[in-house]
Amino acid sequence: MSKAMLTITTTAQLADFCTDCAKHDYVTIDTEFLRERTYYSKLCLIQMAYPGESEDSAVLIDVLEKSLDLGPLYDLFENKSVTKVFHAARQDLEIFFVDRQIFPKPFFDTQVAAMVCGFGEQVGYETLVRKIAKSQLDKSSRFTDWSQRPLSDKQKAYALGDVTHLRDIYEFLSKRLDKTNRRSWVEEEVQILTSPETYNTDPENAWRRLKNRSNSRRFLATVQALAKFREEYAQARNIPRNRVFKDDALMEVAATRPKLEGDLGKSRLLLREARKGQIAEGILDAVKQADAISNDALPAVPQIKQRPQGSEGLADLLRVLLKAKAEKAGVAQKLIASASDLDDIAAGVGGEQIFFGWRSEVFGDDAKDLCEGRIALSANGSSVEIIKL
Repeated sequence: MSKAMLTITTTAQLADFCTDCAKHDYVTIDTEFLRERTYYSKLCLIQMAYPGESEDSAVLIDVLEKSLDLGPLYDLFENKSVTKVFHAARQDLEIFFVDRQIFPKPFFDTQVAAMVCGFGEQVGYETLVRKIAKSQLDKSSRFTDWSQRPLSDKQKAYALGDVTHLRDIYEFLSKRLDKTNRRSWVEEEVQILTSPETYNTDPENAWRRLKNRSNSRRFLATVQALAKFREEYAQARNIPRNRVFKDDALMEVAATRPKLEGDLGKSRLLLREARKGQIAEGILDAVKQADAISNDALPAVPQIKQRPQGSEGLADLLRVLLKAKAEKAGVAQKLIASASDLDDIAAGVGGEQIFFGWRSEVFGDDAKDLCEGRIALSANGSSVEIIKL
């Protein structure tokens, strides 16, 4: 593939490039997309590179070419001899899963690996480029409209940088993981990213992302019905859910329980478009469905975790222990446990995930001993020591 064919526009070109990729141990991948005006991400560009410095080892794939079929790429995704390398891949993987119900395997996320290797919390790509690849990125093209054609040379250079530097980053992190015997830690973490449950947005469960402010079961039933309608409407028309109506408007409607279209006109928060037509009909029907539920069939209001008084001190000790153990292991604290996890553990109401897998080795075992009084913490200068009791 010549330099003039740096941008792939046909299925045949993509097939040829993927054949070249299959000759290597790994390939780096990134995407550019838009999501501000749609429910699902609109894929605009795919960048790929395989090891080496040849001029044809990195390409842009113009997915907006209507005749281009991504079949060869998906075949590569299923090639288990080639590791597919991304950085902060969740949105990239969602695009491919929604399009073809497929995940790249084996799969490697350099953001997760960097957190395991001590580069901090949710480390950005630019940081890794600077620290590992010893280079700088021109970020001025990051927020451009990637759906516009033709792409400028500046856009192309920016997009290619997302996969060419990624080769150096992957090789560096891969070697460090092997040296520290932590590759299995990364593999354990990325299993969540390659699980269909991570990306399935079932309208029946759309209400779960909302903060319920009432203990009324009837109110909750109305929230569930409204959230389901909104999600189905947004998915069917590929528009953001907030374009249908926003969360605060949903809660207002659940509280006022309108019966007629005229009642919607009294709302302070509903958009004008939601007070008539199909959206208005959907809102009124959702409220009607919730009203029809018998009292004994109403959903139970989720119980808020009750943390007993006195657990705050233990939670503070767990934070000290976590910081000490994370620094010693060279792992980002939040990858091990969140502040909420520590509060739950101290109160005995959750946080069990830290007692399994690599987290147990790094922190969980000592956290359990601390909670059960088998160890104590002592300050030794600027460090914290664990004392067996």
